[in-house]
Amino acid sequence: MYGGDEVSAIVVDLGSHTCKAGYAGEDAPKAVFPSVVGSIDHQMEVDEPYNADKNSGSVSDSKSKSKRKLYVGSQGLGYRRDNMEVISPIKDGLVADWDIVESIWDHAFKDCLLIDPKEHPMLLAEPCVNTQQQREKAAEIMFEKYQVPALFLAKNAVLTSFASGRATSLVVDSGGGSTTVAPVHDGYVLQKAVATSPIGGEILTDCLMKSLESKGIVIKPRYSFKRKEIRPGEFQTVDLDLPNTTESYKLYCQRVIASDIKECVCRAPDTPYDDSSYSNIPMTSYELPDGQTIEIGADKFKTPDILFNPSLAQTIPGMENFAEITPSVRGLPQMVLESINKCDVDIRRELFSSILLAGGTASMQQLKERLEKDLLEESPQAARVKVLASGNATERRFSVWIGGSILASLGSFQQMWFSKSEFEENGASYVQRKCP
Repeated sequence: MYGGDEVSAIVVDLGSHTCKAGYAGEDAPKAVFPSVVGSIDHQMEVDEPYNADKNSGSVSDSKSKSKRKLYVGSQGLGYRRDNMEVISPIKDGLVADWDIVESIWDHAFKDCLLIDPKEHPMLLAEPCVNTQQQREKAAEIMFEKYQVPALFLAKNAVLTSFASGRATSLVVDSGGGSTTVAPVHDGYVLQKAVATSPIGGEILTDCLMKSLESKGIVIKPRYSFKRKEIRPGEFQTVDLDLPNTTESYKLYCQRVIASDIKECVCRAPDTPYDDSSYSNIPMTSYELPDGQTIEIGADKFKTPDILFNPSLAQTIPGMENFAEITPSVRGLPQMVLESINKCDVDIRRELFSSILLAGGTASMQQLKERLEKDLLEESPQAARVKVLASGNATERRFSVWIGGSILASLGSFQQMWFSKSEFEENGASYVQRKCP
């Protein structure tokens, strides 16, 4: 048993879009910040003393002799710097760059939660498709670099299931970088029936941006202009010329705005999208940061419908590079049916009646109703289809984190931790036995 109630565990959910971190037992994460970082390579700098910066945000990379400085967190990224690239540590749902992940964890512990990781057990959420190598690496860093007293790695889908108080359910987790459908039975993921698709919020945001660009609407990033008030309530926009801004930073800033448009305006259509039936719907207006007001019509239905019908993305100018992967990508209802059909016959009924939505993209308006309607049409007659989504968007966006918070604060869970002494005795590979 690790301490009493005084020491609370820390729950961290590092997603492809945002990192959520906070104390177990609370109802929402304290720290929520982007999981991309800004990076400046300092090989062009000659003055060495400048690089010997003692700032906590800087991480030097030993493998390539260049020094790179990483800026983490929404404020670090919100400030435009010359030659700052925006890079993500995660490729296809798995961690590709552990240095960046360490800098993200550093930021969460030191700057956001203000804790010493030596004193708190850590619960990390991991994707259902995580490999043994990835888990061992995470355990190694946690025990060796952060010296945590205990660790547990829990699957995203299981945590979402616990957040809604169920041990068996079908979890549809649609996040920034991908969508995963995973059946959970008695608190374990049925690995053979997991279905994944590369379509997540980021692809939808890109589709919306390209679609607006094809209509001549260009989103100006927040840093590229200043607004002056000439008369009360009247503004004049002055463009700034910043030649050293990297393409990736510009794109990042545009995506932030586009994803806000998406969250405000888009909703899943009741019936599959086609140009003719949605051509005369009323426009929704949205004011961009630079003061221009844009009208969004059919796009507010077309963008979310890509989740249900991925081939729609090919009809958007500029999304042609997406065409290579489209044939293999299935829509949400197909993924759900495919996943359920790979499960044991005995639990299919139960899965049909508890389909849980999780993740930011799944909080799209009307998505629950549309998914339920499509599944009712395609599922066997005997099945009672029920798609469940918690009432408020916060809970849906953070359901993985909330499940972790519930799990780590359960009394019966305390004997499950993978402790530091076990790590020292058995090595990192023991994580496979302790965390199923």
